Amino acid sequence: MGKTVLVAIDGSPQSEEALDHAITEFPDAELVGLTVIDPAEAGYAVEGAVAEFPQGWYDTAEDEAQTVLDEAVDRAAGAGVELRTATEIGRPANTIVRFSDEHDIDHIVMGSHGRTGMSRILLGSVAETVMRRSTVPVTVVR
Repeated sequence: MGKTVLVAIDGSPQSEEALDHAITEFPDAELVGLTVIDPAEAGYAVEGAVAEFPQGWYDTAEDEAQTVLDEAVDRAAGAGVELRTATEIGRPANTIVRFSDEHDIDHIVMGSHGRTGMSRILLGSVAETVMRRSTVPVTVVR
């Protein structure tokens, strides 16, 4: 059975580079693009139920996530690669690691910095946390 590689996708140029890297470096792998909707961006705790989010915020976040994933699927298809996609809700680093553990991911590829928030300021706090907590190899693309 081949490798399954998770690519964290948030629409940033770094996540596009991560997808390109995964396509090039893992040509025989099954690629999974994951986008995480972070409730903290709406000012809510992660423990909050989706039904308690302001409906307009959640609908917009869900639409944006789908657009980002659709663009990633098109990008991969342009390189002749199929990209399976998923959207999860939660804190990005924790959600990426949990998804990886729950879906038998063999490798994670992600950008060094994300699209919004503190992850743009530091070495990507999300990338750093994923590297520390992941049970599988992580490639961080700059």
